[in-house]
Amino acid sequence: MSGKSTLRRLDWLTVFLYLALVFFGWINIYSTTLVDESLSIFDLSTLYGKQLIFIGLSFLVILGVMSLESSFFERFASVFYIISILLLIGLFMFGKTIGGAKSWYDLGFFNLQPSEFGKLAAALAMATYLSDIQTDIKKGKHQLFAILIIVIPVLLVLPQPDPGSALIYFSLFFVLFREGLPLKYLGFSIILIVLFVATLMFGVVWVGIGLGILTSLFFLFKKPGLKIPRIPLIIFLVSCMAISLSVNFVFNNVFEQRHRDRFGLWLGLEKDPVKLEQIKKTIGYNTYQAEKAIESGGFWGKGFLEGTRTKGDFVPEQHTDYIFSSVGEEWGFIGTVLIIVLFSLFFLRLIHLAERQKRDFSRMFGYGIISILLIHYFVNIGMVIGLLPTIGIPLPFFSYGGSGLIFFTAMLFIFLKFDTARLKEL
Repeated sequence: MSGKSTLRRLDWLTVFLYLALVFFGWINIYSTTLVDESLSIFDLSTLYGKQLIFIGLSFLVILGVMSLESSFFERFASVFYIISILLLIGLFMFGKTIGGAKSWYDLGFFNLQPSEFGKLAAALAMATYLSDIQTDIKKGKHQLFAILIIVIPVLLVLPQPDPGSALIYFSLFFVLFREGLPLKYLGFSIILIVLFVATLMFGVVWVGIGLGILTSLFFLFKKPGLKIPRIPLIIFLVSCMAISLSVNFVFNNVFEQRHRDRFGLWLGLEKDPVKLEQIKKTIGYNTYQAEKAIESGGFWGKGFLEGTRTKGDFVPEQHTDYIFSSVGEEWGFIGTVLIIVLFSLFFLRLIHLAERQKRDFSRMFGYGIISILLIHYFVNIGMVIGLLPTIGIPLPFFSYGGSGLIFFTAMLFIFLKFDTARLKEL
């Protein structure tokens, strides 16, 4: 496909929404990292200056992606996946620790986070495997292989520890459900989460009592004549109790103290007022200050570069994970609604593009990047406003960082490249 034809077929609405998010993101990075107003906005020694470099590199990535044939990414998907796994393994020997996680390679001028590349590679590998004519997601062995594509990188990022990236990899399960994975797996996942939270909040004994009550109510109100196999029911109840019994061990021995404190603060588990106050000042400090910054912005906001909490450096990591709080303070309710509307339009457009694909591979990859970006967005916003525990996930295209912006951009434009070729992919 010629360059002119590619540009003509490119979905410019998605490109416009992408550019708007990147632009507003940089504006807020500038606001949160500006320490001397006499400095030029093009001063590359500053964080906002470095972000300009990352934006420039992202534009080069766009040109590179658009210059390649769309079949290139499908053909080498397995190679990308293997490289990503090797890079994740290499972190245990050569990785650099930042923020308590050994998740980076120090390249001197740039810190590379391979888990970002791994998300792209996993999405490509998943789409390639599921679109294979011999793959039937309703068969057990094919389900197992598809799940392993997700689980292998998860097992490599969890020990770093990087639970945020592990959560993002799990978002690819949405692709499996979209393509026909039995909903029983989704039901099991929901039950697992409910049991985990319920056990932490109420204890194993009360979970057992609750299961007994729910089972009794089920038999009491079930339709007459509905037969329930006893053995599967017994296995289900025993499995639930076994999971509940294992929760405290996992929580106390697998999670680090900072993760336990975050969950404890989120679920209200800590009853000691002295310790609770200590946790709020340490683990919960970021979220508390972020909420206060958003509240102080009111309806219209304090104005660009006028945020007192932003200028006073009250919110740690405000240019990365907590950048949404600067939107709330300086741009107010109007600004936060604008950003949410932009992201909503962006995701709705991507879903539209995914559904109009002519080939299974393109559609599956489209839903893969939608899942990854959507979970990033949902968890980041939820974390900033206190609805979710602090995990450490950036806001796509918005937060400061080279690895995230470059690979988010690569994901998006690889998909847009597929979309430009959809009429020839019959």
